[in-house]
Amino acid sequence: MKKALKIVTIGGGSSYTPELIEGFINRYEKFPLTELWLVDVEAGKEKLEIITNLAKRMVEKSGLPIEIFSTLDRREALKGADFVTTQMRVGLLDARIKDERIPLSHGLIGQETNGFGGMFKALRTIPVILDIVKDIEELCPDAWLINFTNPAGMVTEAIYRYTNFKKAIGLCNVPIGMVAGFARLLDVDRERMTMEIYGSNHNIFATDVFLDGKSVFSELKEAYIKSKENASMRNIKAKEYSRELLEGLNAIPCPYHNYYFFTKEQLEEQLVEFEKGEVRGEVVKKLEGELFELYQDENLNIKPKQLEKRGGALYSDAACNLITSLYNDTGDVQYVNIVNDGAIANLPSDCSIEAACRITADGPKLEPLGDLKPAFNGLVQTLKSFESLVVQAAVEGSKELAVTAMNVNPLCTSDKLANVIFDEMLEAHKAYLPQFDV
Repeated sequence: MKKALKIVTIGGGSSYTPELIEGFINRYEKFPLTELWLVDVEAGKEKLEIITNLAKRMVEKSGLPIEIFSTLDRREALKGADFVTTQMRVGLLDARIKDERIPLSHGLIGQETNGFGGMFKALRTIPVILDIVKDIEELCPDAWLINFTNPAGMVTEAIYRYTNFKKAIGLCNVPIGMVAGFARLLDVDRERMTMEIYGSNHNIFATDVFLDGKSVFSELKEAYIKSKENASMRNIKAKEYSRELLEGLNAIPCPYHNYYFFTKEQLEEQLVEFEKGEVRGEVVKKLEGELFELYQDENLNIKPKQLEKRGGALYSDAACNLITSLYNDTGDVQYVNIVNDGAIANLPSDCSIEAACRITADGPKLEPLGDLKPAFNGLVQTLKSFESLVVQAAVEGSKELAVTAMNVNPLCTSDKLANVIFDEMLEAHKAYLPQFDV
């Protein structure tokens, strides 16, 4: 029998944590978790306490022998961990709101993981993640690091480019959400479906879909075109891609491509939300306030349904499936962020990609994918250049690289604006950007 397990969740005070607790409870027979340590920073102390108490009630209801610990001391928690998960938001939701509102005040899209917002989230987050990795290398070097923190692709790339730690895997709920949507369209069980994807985090194209190992892409694409669903998410008001675009791509874009294929329409809607004080970060802040009110109810001992409004559908499935598969060496297909290492031939080997991999005890295994398809090669290459420049800018504290990165991004329409917005956002976030000379 395999030994019991210790998991450390950094960012344990997140409103998503009950999803994670539920996932581990539901998988206990395959993954006998013994200790779960919830870690946060001083600013998140109150939320951490609320989440810890709810987690303990959920475990007590389950009757399982799982111990819940909480601490503000990351190093204390990490000692001897088998898995470390990261789900942080450096600067909390107030930082996200600035990421969205400042670009919009200049007439450009403001979004959590795309454009200026995605860049500044990465600039704040990457140095913190690299410090966490140093602690892991010292205190639990054999642990797997599973990063849910956005922008997951850039964070993963930073770890592989700037540390020697090779047991980091980035994770996102977008691919598993796409598979779930495809399964609904064909009225089949989600577990029977897999897909082939090309690209990077929040920038993937599904080029084939398999049911029980057999391609059903033609049937799926036609159903998708007719469905009007177009893979929307709670945090993205998706537009309907034209038949012409989908046929020309011969692929299905992920929901985040709405910002690039419908830039005009997305900006118009965001500007209305901006004027009403309802950018996504402001909506989420209100939702989180309501969730934490619920979480404090001493009679609550399950994950409340209201959490689904938060935008993290299938979050626990993606996270807990990955950890369980690593532990049990299952070899099943999952969608993760890893270093390219030649898998996509015309992308740099040291960049991160999001791909369908077989999950083994030795980590994700990926078959070579060849070149990006010509129909979406340009967009993926452009956004990968943006991401790689942002990663370097985050580590070096370089305004020049950051401004260049933003000019590369299609959501930026002017070099002048790139400099103006960068300076304004740097000032707004300076407490979290010590690497820049502010």
